[in-house]
Amino acid sequence: MSNVIEVQDEGHVRTIRLNRPEKKNAISSELAWGVIAAIDEAAQDDNVWVVAMIGSGDAFCAGLDLTDTEDASPLTPQSRMLDDLSWVGHFLLSIRKRCDKPVVGGINGIAVGAGLGLAMAADVRIVSKSARLMAGYTRIGASPDAGLTITLPQLMGYEAAMRFMMENQTVMGEEAVAKRMAGEVVDDDKMKERLAEYCQELCQWSPITLRLLKRGMVSALETTDTERQLRFELANLNIAFASEDAKEAQKAFFEKRAPKFTGK
Repeated sequence: MSNVIEVQDEGHVRTIRLNRPEKKNAISSELAWGVIAAIDEAAQDDNVWVVAMIGSGDAFCAGLDLTDTEDASPLTPQSRMLDDLSWVGHFLLSIRKRCDKPVVGGINGIAVGAGLGLAMAADVRIVSKSARLMAGYTRIGASPDAGLTITLPQLMGYEAAMRFMMENQTVMGEEAVAKRMAGEVVDDDKMKERLAEYCQELCQWSPITLRLLKRGMVSALETTDTERQLRFELANLNIAFASEDAKEAQKAFFEKRAPKFTGK
């Protein structure tokens, strides 16, 4: 893993840190593909139950680095021709589709453009009070990418998302929670501590339960077929109840103690 991405494990939590603090973690090709690779690797590691994302320094991600000219794509030239999503599409696909583990974003500072897209792709967001969230596309005559046309209406509602984008609004910590762009706001100096604490809290639950929960939620967002979704729910429920973790949870409930999950 390149040094523009730092990866650290603490128990069953893997923290992915964007590490270009001198550039406010602006997105280079290397950084973008590094984030995607780190998410994909976490998705495949059974010892990882929860994934955290945060930026180094005082920023989450300042958007695209316009001075970057390096092509660090892992795709072959032929694959790049066929895969027209590039990294901007793979942010959302890697987090929502390929990783069925909870991804928690610690939005510790500015999040702009594609950096905002990366933040909004997370399943849960904790935001610092002084963080600034901005789309910025109207300012440069562009249109949204990095999944923002999907995630912002889901989170904020259609009109609020339209106004946020059209008016080029800047939203800070407490207002971000009010606008449903994040679920919790913390003091700037408490961000790392709270992000780690929250992720460890999630690890109190069976990772099988968390993964099936995310699969169900993501599927529901994508379908208009109610009967299909209900059948998917039941299929997931059967998988959950067949696990050793479910048996342990039920035993612990009757014995009035905390369960000890193993992810099996």
